Amino acid sequence: MRPWLLPVLALAGALGISRTQPPAPTEHRMEITVERLEHDVWKLVDPALVFDRNDRVRFGYRANFAGYLYVVNRSTSGKIEQLFPREETGRDNRIAAGKDYTIPATDTVFRIAGPAGHETIYWLASPVELANDAVKPAPDASSLPPVSKPPRPDDLIPRCDDAIFRARGDCVDSSAGPRGIVKGEQLPQSLAGAGAATPRDLLFLRKEKTTVVASQVPLAGPVVYEFRLAHK
Repeated sequence: MRPWLLPVLALAGALGISRTQPPAPTEHRMEITVERLEHDVWKLVDPALVFDRNDRVRFGYRANFAGYLYVVNRSTSGKIEQLFPREETGRDNRIAAGKDYTIPATDTVFRIAGPAGHETIYWLASPVELANDAVKPAPDASSLPPVSKPPRPDDLIPRCDDAIFRARGDCVDSSAGPRGIVKGEQLPQSLAGAGAATPRDLLFLRKEKTTVVASQVPLAGPVVYEFRLAHK
């Protein structure tokens, strides 16, 4: 309860007024981290790190609300593939409030491959269960044709931020990491069934190597945003 409300409530009680205060809206938050396998040890890395070909990565995910999670990738070659849920990465996509999850949820890992550029990984989180056909199941990746798309700045080869490189020695691309959907951007067809998953005004906050995605109003339906993973 906010301190400046205390005198008002005390006065109402003194006058014999009984009033039920509506609960304050709860901000919905999601946290994403990226880990890279280094010498058989998973290490937390900067979400904007430029990865090397054949690097093995996985994601950490945590939300302050219960719901369901779907992850779809558009590779640098234009191929679209559902990463989660699926047989290899885990079929149970239910999330509980305050619990940490690893994506993939199995022993499978994601390996960096394809032309240099930015993988666009779409994250769809929903506080309510979607219809069975809202998000299409992942087909065999070999049957997915490349999808042509107009060139965008993020299709270019990632570039290191010189200031960060000089300070830490890490190649970090400032255009990589989580961000909102660009206005007018067409979502992958596999997400088209989730009609309520339209772009929202989201806040993207960096907390050390963790990115916080927050909605200033409680989510009543699905929300989608993207994570651009840069690699050579």
